[in-house]
Amino acid sequence: MIDDDRELLNMLQSYFTMKSYEVMAAENGADALEMLKRNPDLILLDVNMPQMDGLTLCRLIRDKVSCPILFLTARVEEGDRVNGLLSGGDDYILKPFSLKELDARITAHLKREQRRGIAADCSFQGGLVIDYAAKTVQADGRELALTRTEYLIIEFLSMNPGIVFDKERIYEKICGFDAEGDSRTVTELVRRIRKKLSLVTDSEYIETVWGMGYRWVKK
Repeated sequence: MIDDDRELLNMLQSYFTMKSYEVMAAENGADALEMLKRNPDLILLDVNMPQMDGLTLCRLIRDKVSCPILFLTARVEEGDRVNGLLSGGDDYILKPFSLKELDARITAHLKREQRRGIAADCSFQGGLVIDYAAKTVQADGRELALTRTEYLIIEFLSMNPGIVFDKERIYEKICGFDAEGDSRTVTELVRRIRKKLSLVTDSEYIETVWGMGYRWVKK
């Protein structure tokens, strides 16, 4: 947990320790970076912090950790939520929040990680190799530099080839939101994925079905 509000941090630490979690707490980004050496299963990250804000910290660590990152923030604008997810966050929890809701969100993300862990190890699709265990995508031996959220979109669509999913469904599946999905976020993430794929292959893998959504092209 990273938050510059010491009172909130102490309260959360006491609550989740009581729930049998092992909790590491930091009040700034620098201390948090040291704690990453212990390979956390999930990160709670405040957005508004001095010196290094949560979005900056998330972008810095996203390619170095595979665990879910949940933002805690008082920001309520849609653009803030979009920026948080595009920076590599997996969920966006608004302050003030109930401990029961936060606990439920954390439980849901950890269970989702466990389910992904028992998924099929690899998929060979055209010239693409998707390693579901290592959470990597390669083409001709070259690994794509994907954010965690970009990878999860590829994972979700590739496990359901030929099926059309609307943007809201993709958003909900990937980000775990109970609320309505944000289509702008999915559109931007798919655009980034396609751009990265185009650097290593001429094949099209994510197809736009106009007025409906996206589907993974069967190879």
